[in-house]
Formats: sequence, structure tokens, C-alpha cells
Amino acid sequence: MQRRSFIKDVTVCGVGALAGISKIKALTLGTAGLQPMHSLLGNRFVTMCIMIRTSPWEVSRDVKLHPRDESTWHTLAGVQAMREAFAFHNPSGKLTWGFTMNALEDKRKNYQQIRAYAAACHEKYGDEVTYFPGYFPAMYLPRERVNREISEALQEITAFVGNHYRPQSIIGGFLSADSLKYLAEKENIHVAQAVIWSQHNIDGGGADGSPSYPYYPSTEHFCKPAQGSSDFIDCVNLDGWTVDFICARQSGSNGHAITGYNSRRGVGPIETYIGWGLDLGNREVMHTQSIHFDKGFELNKFGWVTNIWEAQLVHEFGQNFICDALKMWVGDTLKRWPDTQFVTFGEFGMIWRDHYKKNTWDYRFEERGAGLGDSYNNLEIKWFMNKDFRLALLRDWHKNGREHVIDFTKYNIPAHEPMDATPKHPIKDWSLINRINQKGLRPQDKPVLLSQLTSNEQALIYRHYPDLSSL
Repeated sequence: MQRRSFIKDVTVCGVGALAGISKIKALTLGTAGLQPMHSLLGNRFVTMCIMIRTSPWEVSRDVKLHPRDESTWHTLAGVQAMREAFAFHNPSGKLTWGFTMNALEDKRKNYQQIRAYAAACHEKYGDEVTYFPGYFPAMYLPRERVNREISEALQEITAFVGNHYRPQSIIGGFLSADSLKYLAEKENIHVAQAVIWSQHNIDGGGADGSPSYPYYPSTEHFCKPAQGSSDFIDCVNLDGWTVDFICARQSGSNGHAITGYNSRRGVGPIETYIGWGLDLGNREVMHTQSIHFDKGFELNKFGWVTNIWEAQLVHEFGQNFICDALKMWVGDTLKRWPDTQFVTFGEFGMIWRDHYKKNTWDYRFEERGAGLGDSYNNLEIKWFMNKDFRLALLRDWHKNGREHVIDFTKYNIPAHEPMDATPKHPIKDWSLINRINQKGLRPQDKPVLLSQLTSNEQALIYRHYPDLSSL
């Protein structure tokens, strides 16, 4: 079905009589056009997704992990307000629309309107319209079912967007290596948001252990970078939310917004604007982005920040507040880093894929805490990430303390994902944890000096980073 015909059919069925449909029609008058692909190096990128669902944490049509019904919380007016807030300081920016299976198939007028609007935004702005199989499909469903429903959802999207449209990515929360391989080989999609960096013991599941920037995953484990051609999956694995590295050392949260800790604190709206208010929340968002757009840009020659906003936030916390936060985030980002490109998940992944044909990347990050909440300003953390391992060093720079290893995750050793899960027998922890993990949950995770690692471990680290041998 062509997208214009779809919108016409929606109008005939009565949606046209509802408020806001004229804006959908107006959008169809514009076209996004084809724009040249940006180069990776020398640029700063933001990827943003608006998620549409019917209940929290739904991973299939009939598998919903939370009883709350949010279907009436999703309205055309609400998603229009979010999209217009995003565009307020950023008229040429693009974003990704992520629909759960239920949101794709719901026959009620509000969901028909929202789908039509997302399709119109694709034509107008170049937005990406794609599938969001909940945050944790692999934790509750067998791999075969996850893969089958990915294909079904992509067919639904092509049908309502029209013109044989296919997204360049899907937003998966966590996806198994098998699903990423399926995406690449069966669906010819080579980008997926399939890991949530450092998530552990929060929101019903987790999988700590991956790099925080893009990588080609291994067939052994979706958190592990492929080591060579034999375990290579040609599907760029992207994070969903950029987080504050100091905060990310924690496991989960203790529930108190100000005095407590939250491992997800960074650029996400729930942990910042909603938890701390617009002023303090925005300070933390800008601090987190500066890790990537200032020092990180210098070290890696490009910067990337990623974010997902749930459309239900407009109802739950108020349209004015959420839209003010969205305007503040986007506006202050462009004010401080005016060259920032707001692109879709698929577009960014393909830009990265065009530059890196294999896992030859080498990422470095440095942060001193913001002094807000659990982003302690006396701590300095340095991250080193490559195909062979990830390494984190932490020190108290106020006391001129020595750097200690708080994470050393080896990728050059075998890894294994859990067996298939089912709704009755979920598997909630898919972490890749071996030598030392930043969460500090095991006795062996006690921080150590580099000199206290084995000689073989030191040799591996110094081969990549010879300057660390002097510590």
C-alpha cells in the first residue's frame, strides 16, 4: 500500500475528523530528499528515538512484562508535540520512530494516526520508521520467535509507510547474536540498537560487558566484538543511551533521585530531567555529552551520543515539561557544539560501517565526575576499548591517587550466551563478565593496580597502550 493511500484510507475511516490530522496532510507536501552521507571522522552525531508502545516492557503481542495499559497515553497530539520540540532548534535534524509489535498492529484511531504521522515525518524530514521489540526480547522469548517477529514487523512497516520502504536499522534493546546474524543475512539490515551499555540489575534485565561505541558483534555473544572472519556478524551493534561513566559503575539503582545512585544516569530523560528537574538534569546531560563531544572527540576523532525517549512520558509527566526538556537538550547541544548532526540510528550505523570494515576501532574516553549526585567530582575514570578487551582505570584525582583497574573484560577468549528463554522461564542476565567487572559484585572484582595483573594480561594491555606501562 502506498503511504499517501494509507493516509487517505485513515481519513475515510474517520481519523480525519480528529484534531491534528491536517498537520499529517501538511507534512505529506514536503520531501526529505537524498542527502550525502557524512563521513565518520571529524563529526559529532546524535541518534534519537521516540518509542511507541501499549505497555511497558512488552516483548511480543502477548508477552507484556508490566500490567500498566498505556494505550490511551499515546496520542497524535502528544507525538506531534515531541517531534516539533525536537525540531524547534533543529529543523533539519532526523530521528528514529520505534514501534513495538502491538503499536504497529493496534487498530484504534490514535495508533493509526501516530503511524500515519511517523510515515509523513519520514517523507518530510527523512526520519526512520522501524521496529522496537521491547527492551528485552531475548530474555523472555526463544531466538526463533524473536527472529520471526522481526520479519513480521518489518512487513507491517513497509505496508504502512509505503513505496517499498525498509528501515536501515531496528531498535532492539538487547538482541542475541543469532538475531543480529538473522538481521544481516535474512533481512539485509546491517544496523541494530542491540545493547544497553552497562545495564545490569535494572528495569528487569541487563547485559554488562560490551564496548560502549559501535562494533561488529561475534557469533558467540552479542556483547563481544567479532575476533575475525569466522565469528563476524555484519550488523553494527549500537548502544541506546549514553551514560555517565562514573555513575555506570553501579549495579541498578537505589531509587532515590538526588542522594542515591543510578547506573543509567547520563542523557536519558527519566534519570535526568524527570529525576532532577530541568536545571540540574540538563547540567548532567551536558556533562555526559561533553565526555564524547570534547575530550572524546579529541581522542576518537568523532563523537556520538545516543538517546531514546518514550512517547508515554508526555502523558505521565506533562506535555509542557517533556517538550521543554527536549527543546532544552537539543538547543543547548547545538549551542555548545553547533556542528552536531542529528541523524537516524540506521544512518549513523551505516556511516560507521562505511568507515570500519572490521573491528579495527580503538576507543578511549576520559571523565571527571560532574559533582552531581553519584557523578562524584573527585573521581576520574579512563576507558580503553578495542577488539581484544575493554579496560577501565579509576582514581581519586583530588588526592592525586593512583589509577586502579576496575574493569578488565577480555574479548579474545571464548564467550557464550544463555540458552533460549521463555516467558515462564526468563533469563534476565546476559552479561559478558570475566576477569574484572566494574560493578564490583564478585570478590575478584576488587580494584587492583595494573602491576597486579598477570604478566600475560599486562603484556596484552601494553601492546595496545604502551603509555600505560609507566603507571
